[in-house]
Amino acid sequence: MSAAPANPVVLGSWFARDLAELAVTWQAEPPPDPKLLILNAPLAADLGLDPDWLRSPDGVGLLTGTVLLDGAAPVAQGYAGHQFGGFVPRLGDGRALLLGELTDTAGRVRDLHLKGSGRTPFARGGDGLAAVGPMLREYLISEAMHALGVPTTRALAVVATGRPVHRDTALPGAVLARVAASHLRVGSFQYAATGGDPALLRRLADHAIARHAPAAAEADNPYLALFEATVDVQAALIAQWMLVGFIHGVMNTDNMTISGETIDYGPCAFMDGYHPGTVFSSIDVGGRYAYGNQPGVAMWNLARFAETLLPLFAEDTEEAIGIATAALEGFRTRYEAAWTAGMRAKLGLPAEAGDEETGPLIEDLLTQLSQSQVDFTSFFRALADAARGDREPARGLFLDLAAFDAWLVRWLALNPDAVAMDRVNPIYIPRNHLVEQALAAATDGDLEPFERLLAAVTDPYVERAGLERYAEPAPDSFGPYQTFCGT
Repeated sequence: MSAAPANPVVLGSWFARDLAELAVTWQAEPPPDPKLLILNAPLAADLGLDPDWLRSPDGVGLLTGTVLLDGAAPVAQGYAGHQFGGFVPRLGDGRALLLGELTDTAGRVRDLHLKGSGRTPFARGGDGLAAVGPMLREYLISEAMHALGVPTTRALAVVATGRPVHRDTALPGAVLARVAASHLRVGSFQYAATGGDPALLRRLADHAIARHAPAAAEADNPYLALFEATVDVQAALIAQWMLVGFIHGVMNTDNMTISGETIDYGPCAFMDGYHPGTVFSSIDVGGRYAYGNQPGVAMWNLARFAETLLPLFAEDTEEAIGIATAALEGFRTRYEAAWTAGMRAKLGLPAEAGDEETGPLIEDLLTQLSQSQVDFTSFFRALADAARGDREPARGLFLDLAAFDAWLVRWLALNPDAVAMDRVNPIYIPRNHLVEQALAAATDGDLEPFERLLAAVTDPYVERAGLERYAEPAPDSFGPYQTFCGT
């Protein structure tokens, strides 16, 4: 093995330098006994980081924030947010640090960020720490989302700290290192907008344009173009969530990125039995962020983003509101187009299939899925078998067989492509019962169940012998299921 370089990359401090008003210089708390639990070696290589060096004491130091690379200027980022509809003007990274930016091997700028690295001035009374289970959950779910083709932050590593974290009980502590296109959020703009400094808001918008929408700089109204670009990527993202049955669980404005990546995997889960009202989060008592509400919430969050940009859209407030309203309406159109195209693909229908046929077909199917509480993931794999001539696996999932048989006749008349269906419908997702089993074992020191589940969900479309249990819905004895934020 060749010797790893002592200092493999240089980290930038673009955000910390250009937007100092939105950041507090800070250092991670040194962990007493750090041990690398899992490393995403392919991602490390994509970032230009040597996986062997990351496994060394200095590398683990980087992953916990105690060894700083050249150029690093760690900061806790400030942001505001609407949390379950109520505005909080000062949130920020209470237990997280932006170590800096690096350029990956494809030439893309990426944030290197820590979670669970200790209290910061934004901690609001929290201890700033994280437990092994929630950090491994984010690693697992974010890598599963990446494998499904859903834009997401990604996990680079989880390091056990050797420090207990006290929640309902004492739990082993951990730090997550994650990578993102950026950590700019709707809440970042809300924080800047409430500060009463128009120049800061403009600098933040210019920073976002340079980072995520460079073509907007050439537009007649660059800030409107930035907003429209964010509307586009968020419409596509939410459609992808819906198509794989993903429920974020805490869609506050501080958890909506400008880049269009999924961020913060706290009380998230994948839906089992299909129902638009499905909620797993223990803190979402009113169902605000239920599965079927996610598109509407995304549009609501984008309206809050537009409010922050009004002074940049036009000097006249009424004119700015008109511009924002017209641009926001684009979300609905873009979302519906992405959702419909995705459902056609899941049903194996050609893109040119007419809306007059596919629209009612999709709506009728969703009604039947909801009435019978059919497992959302396994249904589409069974439906591909029906396209091949074996209808029984799909038929056996429904209570009203006559209604489903009538639907099948209409669908089969459109000559669905079973091979194409298998390319877009996963067989393996992070099943909630398996996630809980894996995290419980990992908390007790056994990583093998976690590693097996990770291997299954990061190659989700190819059926493999011996992995049958990873494709099966939860047993009846598992429910009802709740998730928690992990803080």
